[in-house]
Amino acid sequence: MHHIFKQGNKQKPVFLLLHGTGGDENSLLALAEIIDQEASVLSVRGNVLEHGMPRFFRRIAEGVFDMEDLAARTKELYEFLDEAATNYEFERKNVIAIGYSNGANIAANLLFDFEDALTGAILHHPMVPNRNVKIPTQQSKVFIAAGVNDPICPQHEATDLQTILANAGADVTLEWESNGHQLTMSEVQKAKAWYEQSFA
Repeated sequence: MHHIFKQGNKQKPVFLLLHGTGGDENSLLALAEIIDQEASVLSVRGNVLEHGMPRFFRRIAEGVFDMEDLAARTKELYEFLDEAATNYEFERKNVIAIGYSNGANIAANLLFDFEDALTGAILHHPMVPNRNVKIPTQQSKVFIAAGVNDPICPQHEATDLQTILANAGADVTLEWESNGHQLTMSEVQKAKAWYEQSFA
């Protein structure tokens, strides 16, 4: 997978950056810098193209995921993380995903499919990736930022995701913004405060 790795303080988590549709491995670098400039960064570009725009998995329509592709791409990302941890010599169990939109959805699906994929996740404007799977027990800490006026991710997507993850054992924080689907500095600052409280 096309990616950027930036070595940081080895005592800190590694941020797995997962962009939204049309983004790339550069899109969230500034966001990671705001949350913790000392953390290592592994920023990945999605392997799927939709009208020339990178994504992490295919969709059939807006909000309708190609579930077979989602499963395959999630497994691909999980295996890439294993390889990257070996190649870059970082602690595999100390990875926190930071995802926006499509990137947040595949990050959530890592939690839905694997017990040990992530120690934490910051999910900006996610949806429930799969409503037909029993997810493994989770000990991860998860921050969800959602917009009350988000036309792409209705409010129930965020609340349902919070409930599903919490029922699996995850420690989930949900913060609301009065905006739509855009990624705002306000929610990034909330994510930073949550991260400092949860992982300091």
